[in-house]
Amino acid sequence: MNNLSGITDMKSGLASLLAAKSYKEGDFTLASGKKSDYYFDCRQTALHPEGSYLLGNIFLRMIREMDVSVHGVAGMTLGADPLVSAVTIVSYLEGTPLPGMLVRKKAKGYGTDSYLEGTANFEPGAGICMLEDVVTTGASVVRACQRVNNAGYEAKYILCVLDRDEGGRIELEKQGYRLHSIFRREDLANASV
Repeated sequence: MNNLSGITDMKSGLASLLAAKSYKEGDFTLASGKKSDYYFDCRQTALHPEGSYLLGNIFLRMIREMDVSVHGVAGMTLGADPLVSAVTIVSYLEGTPLPGMLVRKKAKGYGTDSYLEGTANFEPGAGICMLEDVVTTGASVVRACQRVNNAGYEAKYILCVLDRDEGGRIELEKQGYRLHSIFRREDLANASV
C-alpha cells in the first residue's frame, strides 16, 4: 500500500468513526458560546481503539510532511489529551518518537504551579506541533500556543481534527499560525449521510 492510498484509507475509516460516534445534529451551545446546529465530540472517537490509532497515524503523517524541526506535540487539556497520547505512541512504534506536552487551562496551583505537563521531555526552544480536536474561533488553541511559547518552546504548526470553517483559521493566521485540518465540516456532513 503506497503512502497516498494508505492515508486516504485511514481518513475514510476515521470519517466513518467520527460520523458514527462524534458528530451529532441538533441545537447546541459551543465552548465559544456560539450556537450551532451540530456538535462534534472528538473524544468519543479519540478514546476508541481504532479511532486513536487512526488519529495518531494521520497526525504523524501530517507532521512528517510539514517540517523536520518538530520535536514534539502538545495540546490544551482535555480535548487534546487523547490526540497527544495517540501521536506519541504511534511515533514511538514507528521509530521516530515524539514526546507530548499537555497545556492546562489553569496553572497547577501547587508544586511547580505550571501550565504545562511533560516539559521534562523537551529541550528549551523545541519546535512543537499543537494538536486540537475542533477549531471554531481558534481562541483556545491560541491560548495554548502562547503558554507553550511563554515557557520557552516554539509552537510551530496547528493540526486539528475538524475545522468548523467559522473564522478560526483566519484568526489563527492573524496570530501568525497556520492551521492544517484532517477534515472540514462539509467532509463530515457528507460522511454522516
